[in-house]
Amino acid sequence: MFKDKLLISILLHRIHLFYKLFAMKNVDLTGSGIAGSLLLFSLPLMLADLLQTFYNLADSMIVGNFIGPEALAAVGSSYSLMTFLTSIMIGLSLGSSASFSYNYGAGHFDRLEKCLATSFFLIMAATILIMSAVFLLLDWILASLNVPLDVYPAMKDYLSIIFLGLPAVFLYNYHASALRSIGNSFSPLFFMVLSCILNIGLDLFFILRLSLGVPGAAWATVISQYFSAAALCLCSRNYPVLRIRLKNVSFEKNVLKELAGLSLFTAAQQSVMNFGILMVQGLVNSFGSDVMAAFSAAVKIDGIAYLPMQDYGNGFSVFISQNRGAGKPDRVKKGIRISFIAITVFGIVLSFFTVAFSRFLMGLFVSSSSAGIIHIGCRYLLIEGSFYILIGYLFLFYGYFRASGRPHISLILTIISLGTRVFLAYQLSRVSSLGEIGIWMSIPIGWALADLAATLFLFFPPKKDHVH
Repeated sequence: MFKDKLLISILLHRIHLFYKLFAMKNVDLTGSGIAGSLLLFSLPLMLADLLQTFYNLADSMIVGNFIGPEALAAVGSSYSLMTFLTSIMIGLSLGSSASFSYNYGAGHFDRLEKCLATSFFLIMAATILIMSAVFLLLDWILASLNVPLDVYPAMKDYLSIIFLGLPAVFLYNYHASALRSIGNSFSPLFFMVLSCILNIGLDLFFILRLSLGVPGAAWATVISQYFSAAALCLCSRNYPVLRIRLKNVSFEKNVLKELAGLSLFTAAQQSVMNFGILMVQGLVNSFGSDVMAAFSAAVKIDGIAYLPMQDYGNGFSVFISQNRGAGKPDRVKKGIRISFIAITVFGIVLSFFTVAFSRFLMGLFVSSSSAGIIHIGCRYLLIEGSFYILIGYLFLFYGYFRASGRPHISLILTIISLGTRVFLAYQLSRVSSLGEIGIWMSIPIGWALADLAATLFLFFPPKKDHVH
């Protein structure tokens, strides 16, 4: 017993030491080399989001291999719904961080503190409303998604527990956005690593040891989410400028206008994007449990594959905001050129590996005996995964327009992309020779049209566009 306590004490001490040495580091985005600072800042974002995605991923892998395909379909299909709901909170936090970064780069620390406190309580209120609504409307939501009867009970059990973690999702993403806005992308990564390890351990314990099934996977995720949220709340207190003080809550018109313009448009952009995916999920479900399970697994592979480009786009947005605030337009232009080159390389490499190893990747989620499901998933990855470069460019456009005070352009691009995707998915899937393949084909077409529109907005901006 004494040796166990000693080992735990040594482990905790080393974790704390590692955190102080590496996680409490800010990247200088306004003065150091552009390519190096962008990569150094964005890499922890990529790793942290990969690990956050791994919450549901670990649930799916363990559930799919140790419980069965119906449980995989339940947990996997819940991912689209949860992504839609959490995207609202993430979007509000992400939009606010554009204001945080700009004010930090400009040295307007009093205004930064007002924006931080005001956005915190506004996003918290939104989280409470969302949480209340989903518990009241859960049966209606599941019915709207055409959830098959053999999957319905497990999916409802899973979601009833997962929804309890929404406040933790808000707290983690809010504080992560605040820390990243001042150049610290390492702390969110550090605590996400610990949280992910905890999640996997609890998954195995609850499912294999206690035989709790799908609810066990949900409880493992929720407990891990609250751990990472609590840790990041404490971390933010190390930075006096990031401390949330009630006295700093401001109802000044200019502060509310700045936060509302950035946060609401970004939240709308994120939620519209995921609502479109949710609508496609309902269409996928109508093709039966095999297509449903294949789509659930392939979407996770897909999301992980292009996540590095999404996070590079978010890091690029912070870079643009800080340098605009610091009054360095030449640095902004160089950053744009470098970032489009980087995304081109990312897209080509990620597409190659996803398509080349699609069967192996599908096998991580689905038993080798389910050959039909694996085949469906591989076709999805071949059709959609070959065009990651298109969504990579789109993520850069999102980041640029958000950072330049035009988040409504990002919303327009999302509507173009998702509107095309949803419309074509429903039309092409009706063609008997295509079926579900028509859904997969609609995705890259939507990306291409949105990229074209973004290029036109970039070179021919509307005269009424406001840049703060």
